[in-house]
Amino acid sequence: MEKETLFIAFSTQKGGMGKTAVTVLIASYLHYVKGYRVAIIDCDFPQHSIARERNRDSDLVMEDNYFKRAAYNQFSTLGIKAYHVKESTAADAIRDAENLMETSSKFFDIIFFDLPGTLNSSGVIKTLASMDYIFTPISADRFVLESTLQYATMLNDHIISLGKGNLKGLYLFWNMVDGREKTPLYEAYERAISELGLQILKTSLPDSKRFRKEMSSERQTIFRSTLFPPDKSLLKDSNIEELVAEICQTVKLENNGNR
Repeated sequence: MEKETLFIAFSTQKGGMGKTAVTVLIASYLHYVKGYRVAIIDCDFPQHSIARERNRDSDLVMEDNYFKRAAYNQFSTLGIKAYHVKESTAADAIRDAENLMETSSKFFDIIFFDLPGTLNSSGVIKTLASMDYIFTPISADRFVLESTLQYATMLNDHIISLGKGNLKGLYLFWNMVDGREKTPLYEAYERAISELGLQILKTSLPDSKRFRKEMSSERQTIFRSTLFPPDKSLLKDSNIEELVAEICQTVKLENNGNR
């Protein structure tokens, strides 16, 4: 059976839920640490946050000798090249992904899509239906949760359940979890989620400033970057490794990469 590239989106219609940060962290970990071939289609028009982050990362490598040496070691000595970040729109995202696949000399294991945070943008519904899997971050805020569950239920009822498009599954996961919040609160929410017929991952991500910290000349240990893997010391207690493992199991990405 011929292997196929997976189309995956971290998607939600609520802003500030960390979908862009998580997209970068997961893509960079899979590519630079696990050896998978990934790319990102940044169709979050007009801000194109990931494409802009790639530009900032690249500028910093050129300006800062520490990062310049690190990039040289990674790209030249280890043979690890940067993954593609392609600017697009929701309407053109699938076409641009297919063009990237056709023109690349290597196979892509996953192409991630960073979509606009609203279903009203042109092409968003069609692009979501073209995903293989959608992962949606949620938080234990009643207003945020109600809005996100409406969004997830709509996709589940009108796309997945009806067999429209390619979408094989939608999975929620807790993001920005405050350690002071009580477990029974999450258990109650998860019962409600289950009653709606939605699925939720076991792994949650903590509320930590490191997720919002981009590569910077002020801090030479890197957590979030489009050009480097997360620093091992900063991965501790972030649950990124655990989330990656659960996502790989969920989407059946079981090999050890093919660099």
